[in-house]
Amino acid sequence: MNLLTLQGLTASYGSSQALFGVDLSMAEGEVTALMGRNGMGKSTTVKAICRMINAQGELRLLGQDLHSLPSHKVSRLGVGLVPEGRRCFPDLTVRENLIAAARPGDWTLKTVADLFPRLGERAGQRAASLSGGEQQMLAIGRALMTNPRLLILDEATEGLAPLIRQEIWSAVRKLKQETGMAILLIDKSLRELSLVSDQAVILERGKTVWADRMTALTPDISAKFVGV
Repeated sequence: MNLLTLQGLTASYGSSQALFGVDLSMAEGEVTALMGRNGMGKSTTVKAICRMINAQGELRLLGQDLHSLPSHKVSRLGVGLVPEGRRCFPDLTVRENLIAAARPGDWTLKTVADLFPRLGERAGQRAASLSGGEQQMLAIGRALMTNPRLLILDEATEGLAPLIRQEIWSAVRKLKQETGMAILLIDKSLRELSLVSDQAVILERGKTVWADRMTALTPDISAKFVGV
């Protein structure tokens, strides 16, 4: 059984249709790159998975239909989201942000601090006082504290300094190597995606146009659907 299955998924914002047929499947422990140019439906697909937007078509997690569930119950089923733009609670401390949605499991304040030592050092600081990169680490740590089976990273390195970007990618590689967690990645760095992803799914105008193992992604395919 697949961990996540999307088949013929469509979605609209009012009268404006955004998804026209997204097909995507993920196995337990698999890292999938969701790719495509800006505005092609990647973030809308994430919103549909997390039930932040209504969608039609097959949408299942471990065989369970997600359409009838509110977003908080999808999270409880094991979906951890790191949204685009970080969205930490600015007036709460690092520790308070991390425990706000914590659920029992391997991910605790200690294991998150082991992954991101900066968070352990700044546990008592307000999130608003952190740098952009530290806030992104906090957003990832907060998602991990829900102890998900599927972690979704939506543009987790967008706008960050190169050194911080490398820290984030190092953490993603560690998660892949040391946990059985499935990860769905949206990012613009094809090089980094190719190093960590098992498979890629490419969207064009709200529809899946290519899906295969990452090793099958040729420069021609990348230039056609992903390049500027």
